[in-house]
Amino acid sequence: MSVAKTEFIAVVPARFGSSRLPGKPLLDIAGEPMVAHVWRRACQSQASRVVVATDDPRIRDAMLPYGADVVMTRADHPSGTDRLAEVAEQLELSDDTLVVNVQGDEPLIPPALIDQVAMRLAEDREAAIATLAEPITDVETLFNANVVKVVRSLQGRALYFSRAPIPWDREQFKVQPALLATDAWLRHIGIYAYRASFLAAYRELAPSSLEQLEQLEQLRALQHGYAIQVALASTINPPGVDTPEDLARVRALLASESEGGSE
Repeated sequence: MSVAKTEFIAVVPARFGSSRLPGKPLLDIAGEPMVAHVWRRACQSQASRVVVATDDPRIRDAMLPYGADVVMTRADHPSGTDRLAEVAEQLELSDDTLVVNVQGDEPLIPPALIDQVAMRLAEDREAAIATLAEPITDVETLFNANVVKVVRSLQGRALYFSRAPIPWDREQFKVQPALLATDAWLRHIGIYAYRASFLAAYRELAPSSLEQLEQLEQLRALQHGYAIQVALASTINPPGVDTPEDLARVRALLASESEGGSE
């Protein structure tokens, strides 16, 4: 029996400004700008349309030769979700359209994860958002404040996101454990699927206290009562590019893949 295809569009927000890596979307990786790698991965998904959303004509001009669908947005958006909301408005998307946010600094993202997060949102009709997570297997990651953790309900809905090591093991964590005994800890993967109706409502939501404390924008939706479905990723998601060290690692990996493919 064939599986019904989930209809969705993929949007790649690409902002030129970056405090750690200025001009990050245009940084060269294996002879192409990073955003081109992300766009190509999104095109390999089942998305019916892939859009690059940017506030900078340099990114637009870099992507047009690829035949990319580029939407220019305002430069003053406080978050990627706000940028997606403007894209949904410009494209006049119907309320039930599913929109997947593929972050522009994920040049290695597996297309299967893009499809998975869209399918999970389609399956949970009461959720406004879907996202992904993966097990945390080492203590260093669990206690790293740069790694976002998520706790789920038995139905797969997000209960909370935090930079803290949640859930807290009252007995073992009296002294930091040397290993994790169970699979209770999950790392959030920053890919999202939204209903267009939620994107329209999001811009009217006041920033929440939890969002401001943790500096996690998904907590705005959660604290305002929107359901977020969290699925376990179907495949490993390689780390994105946040630092010069990340960039060097991805360059080396893609260069080796290119050399292997040319033999």
